[in-house]
Amino acid sequence: MALPLRLPIEPMLARAVPAVPDPDHPGQFSYEPKWDGFRCLAARDGSDVTLWSRSRRPLTDYFPEVADAVRRHLPPQVVVDGEIVVRTGEPGAERLDWEALSLRIHPAARRVRERAALTPAELVCFDLLALADVDLTPLPYATRRDALTQLLDGLPPEAGLHLTRATTHPAEARAWFERFEGAGLDGVVAKRTDAPYTPGRRTMLKIKHERTADAVVIGYGLSRNGSGVGSLHLGLYDDGALVHVGGIGAFPDAARAQLAGVLAPLVLTGAEADAAPRPNEVSRLGPRDFVPIRPDLVVEVAFDQLEGKRFRHAVTFRRWRPDREPESCLLEQVERAPAYDLAAVLRG
Repeated sequence: MALPLRLPIEPMLARAVPAVPDPDHPGQFSYEPKWDGFRCLAARDGSDVTLWSRSRRPLTDYFPEVADAVRRHLPPQVVVDGEIVVRTGEPGAERLDWEALSLRIHPAARRVRERAALTPAELVCFDLLALADVDLTPLPYATRRDALTQLLDGLPPEAGLHLTRATTHPAEARAWFERFEGAGLDGVVAKRTDAPYTPGRRTMLKIKHERTADAVVIGYGLSRNGSGVGSLHLGLYDDGALVHVGGIGAFPDAARAQLAGVLAPLVLTGAEADAAPRPNEVSRLGPRDFVPIRPDLVVEVAFDQLEGKRFRHAVTFRRWRPDREPESCLLEQVERAPAYDLAAVLRG
C-alpha cells in the first residue's frame, strides 16, 4: 500500500489578523494554540518515515527521535501536520525552548545524536492529511480533527507525540492567548471547521503577540553580497552592562546602503572594538562579519517575546528614537509574559 499523497507538499498556511475572530454561527471556527517551533509534515509508509519542513526540505536526519516516535506510535500509512518543539525547565515550570530547537539543525551526525539526547524534540500534531490509502485533504477540518483525535487517543506523554488542544469557544481561545504565552507559545490559530486542507494557501487565521521596546544599536552585519548593512545587532543594559539581545534582519535595499553611511562614523576599532558587546555563537543573525559600533543610537522595535536575555526571534524595525538616552534602555523594563507550565498546555 502506498501513500495517497505525492510528497512533499506545502503545508496549509495562516494569515495574520489583529484579534481572535468571533464566529458568525456556533462551531464555525476551531481555535488552537499557536506553537512556536518547526512546522513539520510527518509521513510514515511502512518502516520509512520522513519529516518535511514548511519549505519541503527533509528534517528526518535532524530529529531521529521524532521519526522514531512516528514509526512506533502511528499507523503504517499516515501523514500528519504538526510542529516540532523542544521543552526546557523543571517539572511544573516547563516552557518551549526556541534556542535549543534552533541548535538541533546541525550538519554533523555526532552533534545531532548529542543534541537529541540532551534536548529531545517532540511533535505536536494538529491535522491529519492521509490515513491508509485515503486522502483526507478534501474533507472538512472537523472530520480530520475527529480522526486525528482517535488516532492519538491514549498515547502516554512520554511517547513524544501530542494532540494539540482545540476549542470552538472564542472566549476560551482568548484566555489561551493570554495564558499560554507564558509557556513560550506565541498566539492562537483559528480554522474553519468546514474547510478542506489547502496546501500552500493562507486559509487559516493567526493571532500573534506583539510588543515594542527601545534598544541600543551595538553593531551591524554585512549583507550577503557584502554591500551595505544586512542586519542591526541590538543591546540592552543589564546591571550596568550592555548585553546583546538580538537584532533586526529585514530592511529595504535602499535603506541598507543608507545605513552604512549613517553607521560608518560610529565604527569601533582596536581595543574599543575588542571590549564591545557582540553576538554569541547561538545568535540567529550570526556573528560573521559583525562590525561593532559606539552605542549611541536607540531604535524602537516590535517583538513577540523576550526569552531569558534575548528576543526570541529577529525583531522588526519601527522607528529611530533620538529622544532616548542609550543608558535608559534597560533589560528589566522589557515586558514579559507571566510564566505558565507547558506541561499543562500539553495535558489539555
